Amino acid sequence: MVFMCVFLPAVFVLHCILPGIRAKNALLLLASVLFYAYGEPVYIILLFISTLLNYFCACGIDRFQNHRKGILVLAVICNLGILIVFKYTDFILGMVNSVTGLHLPLPQIRMPIGISFFTFQAMSYVIDVYRETTRAQKNYAKVLLYISFFPQLIAGPIVKYHDVAAEIDQRTVTLDGVALGIRRFSAGLCKKVLLANTLGLVADNLFGASAGSINGAGAWLGAISYMLQIYFDFSGYSDMAIGLGWMFGFHFKENFNYPYISGTIREFWRRWHMSLSGWFLEYLYIPLGGNRKGKFRTVVNKMIVFLCTGIWHGAAVNFLFWGVYHGFFLMLEEYIPWIGKKGSAVKSFFQHVYALLVVCIGFVFFRAETMAQGCFWVREMFTGFGWNAGAMSFALQQMTPVFLVTLAGALIACCPVKKLISEKKWYGPVAYVCSLTGLVICILSLASGTYNPFIYFRF
Repeated sequence: MVFMCVFLPAVFVLHCILPGIRAKNALLLLASVLFYAYGEPVYIILLFISTLLNYFCACGIDRFQNHRKGILVLAVICNLGILIVFKYTDFILGMVNSVTGLHLPLPQIRMPIGISFFTFQAMSYVIDVYRETTRAQKNYAKVLLYISFFPQLIAGPIVKYHDVAAEIDQRTVTLDGVALGIRRFSAGLCKKVLLANTLGLVADNLFGASAGSINGAGAWLGAISYMLQIYFDFSGYSDMAIGLGWMFGFHFKENFNYPYISGTIREFWRRWHMSLSGWFLEYLYIPLGGNRKGKFRTVVNKMIVFLCTGIWHGAAVNFLFWGVYHGFFLMLEEYIPWIGKKGSAVKSFFQHVYALLVVCIGFVFFRAETMAQGCFWVREMFTGFGWNAGAMSFALQQMTPVFLVTLAGALIACCPVKKLISEKKWYGPVAYVCSLTGLVICILSLASGTYNPFIYFRF
């Protein structure tokens, strides 16, 4: 906390006063390396290796035209190999042991923070050079800055090189941009500290309790709390990254667009973690054939994409199930298009309930430590209606006044209320006052609270 309170203002002030884009880029590169080294002092070497690999592969694709495809394949294999070694080795060996009865030792490699994000970002750069969407950058420092830029390095959003290439070479920091950036950063921090942390405390208490302490009420309370926690945790980080980008003259694309107002799972994935779903759409779904080869092939392609989405999130059976689960409902919507067609207000209401229910149950398995716990939780949600004084008391204990106020605020914040009031004359001044007040409250809360990292740091 002390590091961040000193680090961010110092980097921002120096960025403002340094003359010339080269000096500013050098500062941001140094700051990004120090930022990652602060959390992962050993794995900073891995970050350098990854960026060097993709830098040379992109230059090779640009220079050796007759070997372009071979170099691309090498880059993809190496990037996926890094991910497999550092993220999935224990999982793969564990599966081999369980299937074969062997007792292969598990190396228990500690996963580098943000490896999934910076690896996908690096891969997109090489693939775009191969597709000639962008030219290979001959300056390694600029490639390293693109991949390691600290606001979005460890938890996204996933940024494509051609979206920020021009701003690496030339950008303007304006007073309006800085003010809006601070406001966006403060809003994101409030989402995390004031909403996600409070909701997460209840979710952790419930999911961490013994099975005998959970009934239907507790199961629903835990599921809804986590569903809201993960949204405000991750969208909060994305807001902070976007806000910091504005402060330094970079403009990242939005990563969330009120996903809980969706009426279908297809719409949900157009609104949730848009940089990841967009990455899979552009670099996996479309190359597989997209929806151009018939309905059956479309469904298969979507299932492959969501299987990979589950694997991307973590090396555990519950993540694989979560990906296949979403793929199943996308398949259902493909074969039963009536589900996704807009209709009367009554139909829209039931579509919304359907989408929220599917997403909520999916996040139960996402949060559960094991598949068995996930199955138990869903069973209690729909069948745990028996009166158990101990379990009911435990659920009611979680519903403190602070939690209830936070829950009400979270439910309101899930809806596009901002769009309704942003055109009002009073919105701007009130938003700045609220954001600065929230920033002060968050700093005080973090100074007196316990360490509570972002959920997506572990992906």
